[in-house]
Amino acid sequence: MPTPKSLDVITIGRSSVDLYGAQVGGRLEDMGSFQKYIGGSPTNMAAGTARLGLKSALITRVGDEHMGRFIREELAREGVDVRGVRTDPERLTALVLLGIRDQHQFPLIFYRENCADMGLSEDDIDEGFIAEARSVVATGTHLSHPRTEAAVLKALTLARKHGAQTALDIDYRPNLWGLAGHGAGESRFIESAAVTAKLQSTLHLFDLIVGTEEEFHIAGGSTDTIAALRAVRAVSGATLVCKRGPMGAGAFTGAIPDSLDEGESGPGFPIEVFNVLGAGDGFMSGLLKGWLDGEPWPVALKYANACGAFAVSRHGCTPAYPSWEELQFFLNRGVVERALRKDRALEQIHWSTNRHGDLSTMRVFAFDHRMQLEQMEGATPDRIGAFKQLCLDAALKVADGKPGHGILCDSRLGRDALYRAAGTGLWIGRPVEWPGSRPLTLEPELGPDLGGLQEWPLSHVVKVLCFYHPADDAATKAAQEETVLRLFHACRRNRLEMLLEIIPSKVAPVTDETSAEVIRRFYALGVYPDWWKLEPFTSDAAWTKACAAIAENDPHVRGVVVLGLDAAEADLAASFRLAARQPLVKGFAVGRTIFADAARAWFRGEITDGAAVAIMVEKYARLCAIWDASREGGKS
Repeated sequence: MPTPKSLDVITIGRSSVDLYGAQVGGRLEDMGSFQKYIGGSPTNMAAGTARLGLKSALITRVGDEHMGRFIREELAREGVDVRGVRTDPERLTALVLLGIRDQHQFPLIFYRENCADMGLSEDDIDEGFIAEARSVVATGTHLSHPRTEAAVLKALTLARKHGAQTALDIDYRPNLWGLAGHGAGESRFIESAAVTAKLQSTLHLFDLIVGTEEEFHIAGGSTDTIAALRAVRAVSGATLVCKRGPMGAGAFTGAIPDSLDEGESGPGFPIEVFNVLGAGDGFMSGLLKGWLDGEPWPVALKYANACGAFAVSRHGCTPAYPSWEELQFFLNRGVVERALRKDRALEQIHWSTNRHGDLSTMRVFAFDHRMQLEQMEGATPDRIGAFKQLCLDAALKVADGKPGHGILCDSRLGRDALYRAAGTGLWIGRPVEWPGSRPLTLEPELGPDLGGLQEWPLSHVVKVLCFYHPADDAATKAAQEETVLRLFHACRRNRLEMLLEIIPSKVAPVTDETSAEVIRRFYALGVYPDWWKLEPFTSDAAWTKACAAIAENDPHVRGVVVLGLDAAEADLAASFRLAARQPLVKGFAVGRTIFADAARAWFRGEITDGAAVAIMVEKYARLCAIWDASREGGKS
């Protein structure tokens, strides 16, 4: 019986960590900081196709160290099947340093001396895994060494045995074939009869072969593109897709015509060239989507050209690639701003549809309180920090490794708890407002330019509380709006999610319309929070209006969490039942209802650490159960 095809595509080959120079317009020597992304053509393609909705997997090796774990974790977050990612105990994960010098120069250095992915061997190729795939995609680099070549050939042979389609991205990098020095990573073509012979010995194994004109020159052994394509055709019946830069690409399914213009083509997109690195992998991701969906070549090439355009206009490789929703929006609307990274509507969809993680349930223990704890009898900064570690202990005990739990914790008084929470699986939110400030003022540690956010782990969510009411005077409104807007842009610049908490009730009377009006105002300003934290409304109408205001402005928002305001548990239970009727409300972020009694007794020395944790575990667990029951009731 044939193995069910649970995977659309398996890519095989290079996997690295890309360290991209954050400064643009200078030499690689001048870079002062770097952004860290996954990289390597097969790795980029696995993530790129996953973003487009294909079920993708990768076969490679990574080191048994931090960078190898980063690749594995990031691929999993992108939705890539990592069963084929083996950990090499002897070799280090490959690194690549890259920069954007100008629109023509993109210097890069490959750190690949005996790297982990070059340790890939035939033993890493599992027939059962290959049999699950509709297609297997290889890249040229892994044909450059006998060990990795043997692994690739075994995967291709098994793919054909099990009825999978096969594709080759020629991906020719001369220095990865030992033809150029370490400083020539940018070089894309050096003639080599040996490389041509090696490639031609494998071309018959593929149903699809993709490359630039220069890559077909090496595959075909001629610097005349038509002659090179004909040489490839002589040994392979594959569809040949030749990429031609700004002139688009052509697909050739039969005999090679006298002109490249006679190939099947798809529309191109007039965009600014910002960064060509990774553009080919974006192109290939879009092409594979169309090919595997059975689209005609002009449609597949349209997808490919658009995905390549995204990559060319953005920083990084994999981070630049679009989601399926984003691609459809772009194809339907067209180019508005040639520098796509400056197209606000497009960038919002890009950000909001490529976020990682399933956060459909949010049970958050909020102990980011500062002012309220400082006012308690017996509290000092050191003791508050120690108590927040007990809060974290309680959160971890209730979560017990299960998803759907989180914390809100500050870094000024709760730094040690915040550090300990890293890597525990908890969702982590971190406040930035100065407690009780109105107009809104931010914590001094952020700095006047909000540069302090550069120090934050990317997994931390920026939480800001704003006491804002539609009836505020103009000066107060302007001051608060300017601060929130500036913070929002700083969050995006630093690749951090943002949670906006609004509390109108502390300022003036509220109606069922009040929060909805505030929400619409912030969207009108251009603030698109990933999360909203809203008061525990007492009417279904208030919830319906608030959620409608969010949904009509941002259909891809993460969701809403309900705050507690030190409410009694019975009151919170009632508010949970109302909130849980709204699909947009994902859970709660409650603090004092959980920790207040324990904190007061602990600061007075009346209970032990263990007793304080036990009290908070009981209260937090009970609130989690109340929310879960409310959600189930709301669905019925």
